[in-house]
Amino acid sequence: MDPNNALDLFRLNGRVVIITGASSGLGERFARVVAGAGAKVVLAARRVDRLERLAAELPDALAVACDLAAPGAPQNLIDATLAHYGKLDVVINNAGISRVIPAVDDNLDDFRREIEIDLIAPYELARRAARWWIDNDHPGVIVNLGSVLGLVAGGKLRVPGYAAAKGGLHQLTRELAVEWARKNIRVNALAPGWFETEMNTDNMFHTESGQAYVTNGAPMGRGGQAHELDGALLLLASDAGSYLTGQILTIDGGWTAV
Repeated sequence: MDPNNALDLFRLNGRVVIITGASSGLGERFARVVAGAGAKVVLAARRVDRLERLAAELPDALAVACDLAAPGAPQNLIDATLAHYGKLDVVINNAGISRVIPAVDDNLDDFRREIEIDLIAPYELARRAARWWIDNDHPGVIVNLGSVLGLVAGGKLRVPGYAAAKGGLHQLTRELAVEWARKNIRVNALAPGWFETEMNTDNMFHTESGQAYVTNGAPMGRGGQAHELDGALLLLASDAGSYLTGQILTIDGGWTAV
C-alpha cells in the first residue's frame, strides 16, 4: 500500500472485518464492499442459510450464525473469528430491528427488545473486541450503524424504541471513542437516511404515503441507493479515516439539514 496514493488508503487488504446483520440489506452490501476492498469477512446473523450463500460468493469469508442479544453470543463471535483468522481488525455493528410501537401502548417488552438488540448488543460486541485489541496492543476500528432517527424525531412513524436506541448508540460512539482513543481504537458511526431494505421496503418505499414521507422530507427528493453508503463506510473502516473518531457521519440526502 502506497501512503502517498489516496485511493490506496481506502483498501482493507488482509484485514479481518466482522459484520453483524450480514444476511440481508445493508449488512450484505457492506460485506460485499469490504470484501471488494480486500478484507477477510466474518458474516454474523441468525439466518445461517443466507450467510453461507453469501460466504460462498466472497473470496475469503466465514459465516457465524448467532443472535447477538443472546447471553455469551458476542464473545462467541469474537472467539470464532480469532480461531479462524487469528486476529480481528474491524467491527461493523450493523444488526438491528425497528418496530412501530406508539409510546402510549402498554408494550414495554418490545421497547426493551429494541434497546437490547440495537444498543446493548453493539456495546457488548464493541467492548469485547476492544478487550482483545488492548490486551494484544492491536489497533482496532468500530463502525456503528446509527440512523437519522437518532438525530431527529421520526414524527408519525411512531418508533420510540428505535429512536431511543439509535440516539443512545450515537452518544455511546462518542463515549467509547474518547475512552479508547489512546489505545489506537477508533469508534465512529454511520447515520443513514432512508435506504430501502427488507426492514422498511413495504411501508416506506412501496406505499404512496411512505414514498411521500421520504421524498418530501429529503431535500434531494429521494431515498438513498445502497452504493451511496460505500464510500462513507470505507472511510470509517480504513486508514483513510485514521484521524477520524467519535463522529456520526450522516448520509441522508439533506434530511437533517432542515
